[in-house]
Amino acid sequence: MGKRAVRVVRNPEIIKILADPVRREILRFTSARPQTETQLARKLNLSKPSMCYHLQVLLKAGLIRVADARVGQYGILEKYYEPTATLFLEDPESVPSDLRRYFIHRYIERLRGMLSVFYALRCIGENCEIDPEDFEELAKELARHIVKIGEKYESVEVDVGRESLFIKVCGEALKSVMAEDKWKAFFKPIKVPLESAGSPQRSTLNHEAMLVF
Repeated sequence: MGKRAVRVVRNPEIIKILADPVRREILRFTSARPQTETQLARKLNLSKPSMCYHLQVLLKAGLIRVADARVGQYGILEKYYEPTATLFLEDPESVPSDLRRYFIHRYIERLRGMLSVFYALRCIGENCEIDPEDFEELAKELARHIVKIGEKYESVEVDVGRESLFIKVCGEALKSVMAEDKWKAFFKPIKVPLESAGSPQRSTLNHEAMLVF
């Protein structure tokens, strides 16, 4: 059954719930397939009472639901949980002040991962220097764009996986940031290969042609 693709979270209390690493792992595991309390406790190396507590918090917040209930091996009814959306995106403007640096660090790690791909593809030179303050500001800008792109998928139901959807949303967000005049100087040293097979320019460019932002 398809489920809501994206939910943008603007409630600070629910953002606090999502900041917990155990709850994020529960959402990640259950996004692939519904899981029971026992299965999740085993995968996350937690006691069943501890797992029960986290599941109840997520249920009350509307972040997960019971997808199915079956009688288990010992005649005990087991509930299978799944997230209410494939992907949850926290609105940066709604993050509580005491969690702001935590989320900024997450944004920075996300951007670092994206730019590492450019480096691996040799789109960034060995001597490219990035100012830490600019990098942090860009990471925050990317987070805002991720939410903006995510809003387009809020009313859509999908059957694609969480990771595939997140990559798609992040990729679209990065493209929109790179197109902004404010960041063109930052991205100027990054050379991105032209891969549009249907592009009318394709026949006039060789395989080493580069687009410089």
